[in-house]
Amino acid sequence: MQTKHPLIALTPYYNDKKEPFMRPAYIAAIRAAGGIPLILPLGQSSEELCQTASVFDGFLFTGGPDIHAFYFGEQTQAHSGNVCLERDQMELALLPLAMAARKPILGICRGIQLLNIALGGDIYQDIPSQFPEDFPIAHTQPFAYEIPSHTVDVLPGTLLARIAANATRFGRTADKTEVSDAAPHIPLRLQVNSMHHQAIRRLGSGLSASAYAPSRLIEAVEKPDYPAFFLGVQWHPEYLWPQDPAAAAIFTEFIKAAAVR
Repeated sequence: MQTKHPLIALTPYYNDKKEPFMRPAYIAAIRAAGGIPLILPLGQSSEELCQTASVFDGFLFTGGPDIHAFYFGEQTQAHSGNVCLERDQMELALLPLAMAARKPILGICRGIQLLNIALGGDIYQDIPSQFPEDFPIAHTQPFAYEIPSHTVDVLPGTLLARIAANATRFGRTADKTEVSDAAPHIPLRLQVNSMHHQAIRRLGSGLSASAYAPSRLIEAVEKPDYPAFFLGVQWHPEYLWPQDPAAAAIFTEFIKAAAVR
């Protein structure tokens, strides 16, 4: 019997000239996990978005520019960055359709923020000026994305904890300590990369935090009552998966869930 390779919709990057592009790391991570990545266009009609939600097996909301502050009821903060209104509109319209179709959903960086805002939450528009830290972490790291820059603690009993715990033990925790079945209350500690200046502040409806940075900034969310895979992470596992089993497992489990649609 031929193996099914699920079709994964990737929300697009667009430059100032509205030219589409996609970072190859996303495409490589989806293909390595067994999926077929396809980049969505902007400007889809409501009818087209409904068909998109029906046809694709899973949805990856990727990183990118800031989400406009009006979508979560705020003025634009002085340190906010560029926005793409067409992308904001498309993603905010697509997510509820994909959820109504019970499709697996993964959000990365901007993607986790999009999931949260779409479900009624909000974000820090600028971490350095809005979220004081005794030891300021480089949330926009100064070196290559393939190198981790800080750690996150994954809460026990969450989807992310199960994914990480099932990954190969090598590289699973920052200090190489192991979490045994005898101590399920101890968080897993993962090494992650970081390239963002915004982050979740107030959680959206039905979402729960599943990982935190050392400063208690939310780094991962999931939706426990969702009938399929639903996970958002603030870091970029698409750059870490070749050497990090926990990052690879995020994509493996996402594609596995999409393959049974």
